[in-house]
Amino acid sequence: MTDVMRTVYWDNGAVAMIDQTLIPDDVKILRFTNYVDVVNSIKVMQIRGAPAIGVAAALGMALAAQSIQADTYEDFMRKFELAAEEFRISRPTAVNLFWAVNRMMQIAASVPSLTDVRQRLLAEAIDIQEEDIAINKMIGENGAQLINQNDTILTHCNAGALAAAGYGTALGVIRAAHESGKSIKVIADETRPRLQGMRLTAWELVQEGIPVSVISDNMAAWAMSKGMVNCVIVGADRIAANGDTANKIGTLGVGILAKTYNIPFYVAAPVSTIDFALADGSGIPIEERSSDEVTHINGIRIAPEGVGIYNPSFDVTPAEYISGIITEQGVLYPPYAISIGCLKN
Repeated sequence: MTDVMRTVYWDNGAVAMIDQTLIPDDVKILRFTNYVDVVNSIKVMQIRGAPAIGVAAALGMALAAQSIQADTYEDFMRKFELAAEEFRISRPTAVNLFWAVNRMMQIAASVPSLTDVRQRLLAEAIDIQEEDIAINKMIGENGAQLINQNDTILTHCNAGALAAAGYGTALGVIRAAHESGKSIKVIADETRPRLQGMRLTAWELVQEGIPVSVISDNMAAWAMSKGMVNCVIVGADRIAANGDTANKIGTLGVGILAKTYNIPFYVAAPVSTIDFALADGSGIPIEERSSDEVTHINGIRIAPEGVGIYNPSFDVTPAEYISGIITEQGVLYPPYAISIGCLKN
């Protein structure tokens, strides 16, 4: 694998991305020349992971700007806002998406010229893409200091290069520790129902030559009770101002278990994942996805017809279970209302 695997990027007039629904069987690059297809790729999780969704939305909005037919700047902005709203409703939980859309809208509002606005928006989207990789590397450097020689790290879902423009957040920390010469191992929860830990995290780590073992989600308690886990590192889709963190469903259980067994539990995420306006996790919108994700695997039904299904895509881990939040600006520690508040200022 190259130094930075690019997950989503601008490619000569198109938004290109790895189709994550096909990994590990196939690595296919999709190219979209219509922004509506980028919106759909977010909805169906061909692109997923909070930072990656934000980058995809920024690039998708730049693509939308290129195609908007408008006689006046005011007409352009009206149509551009409609495109922005399509991205906003594509997935409700990951705050990076809203951060990226708002950043693109601010740029559009600051360049009141039909001649210049499209090019300026494209430049901003590419900046967001490149910034994400640089930020992830800083997260990795800041978090690597928390990992000791011969540690075994448990992670849930996928917060690697595939979940960002490149390098990754939680896996970026693991990757940075490995690159620094530390001998480490990883335990990846399979992460039902879409198996991102099994399909994506394990695939990334195998490519990197980092030892990884996959366990079923209900094995985490057993692994911790046997002393097999030295720390937990996960990503985040939204962090409230008090440190409450939304991440893939099942993260809450891992956090409770880690505290029970006195194992450090870290969240790795860029500052753009923090929702400073949200006092606590009770206000985080939780996406409910199709029941087919639970009842079927690869199109094959595994549940009886007629059963009821709950399929929230995320849960919220209270700040009291989180040992530290690893960002590009350093590691934040409790009380998070103070350490997060300092970032806002």
